[in-house]
Amino acid sequence: MTTSQPTGSPIRVALVDDQALFRTGIRMLIDSQPDLQFVGEAGDGAEGAELVRRTGADVVLMDVRMPVMDGITATARIVEQGGADAAKVLVLTTFDFDEAAAKAIRAGASGFVLKDADPEFLLAAVRTVHAGTAVFAASATRELLRRYDDSASQAAAVPAAFAELTPREREIFDLAARGYSNSEIAQHEYVSEATVKTHISRVLTKLDLRDRVRLVVFAHEHGLVPKAE
Repeated sequence: MTTSQPTGSPIRVALVDDQALFRTGIRMLIDSQPDLQFVGEAGDGAEGAELVRRTGADVVLMDVRMPVMDGITATARIVEQGGADAAKVLVLTTFDFDEAAAKAIRAGASGFVLKDADPEFLLAAVRTVHAGTAVFAASATRELLRRYDDSASQAAAVPAAFAELTPREREIFDLAARGYSNSEIAQHEYVSEATVKTHISRVLTKLDLRDRVRLVVFAHEHGLVPKAE
């Protein structure tokens, strides 16, 4: 299980990918950042899950297609073994709107990024996912899930906890489910971003959701994604 991290300490990053050359490049990139600490790498999902358990990584860069154990199964294992303190998994995918990335998000990943993304973009994604204050690539995740769900069966029954949301929390939920950022929600609702963050936190607590990505998944699974205005 991930141990608590002292304030101001570097973000511990682990990498799970079966391409050695790619791992070398990512390791060098992470090591070049003073606020990030590279804690290890693995070539398959099984080794990756053990690496995270052993090192207490905060963020895991996870490939989805690997031998022995794929990234989807490894993500589920990491989330299960870490519980509430589980490392944030950032999926690495070759194709935009990859169905495998969608499955990894369902398994517990906190976001995804293309492997050929600019280095600064990848670094920003690591920091954003670790902070947990916004969904990384929220609109892309929403679109990915919609495409993946095109052939899905009837939406699951809405949990009773959803009825506990206040009218304002429901408005915030609807906008977040559509992929709006905190700043966009603030503008839409004529409130501050701090207020939006507070409402989002309450919504996540009431629905027992880990982060904003889980909120998007929850909305899609239960047929709660409103149509765009």
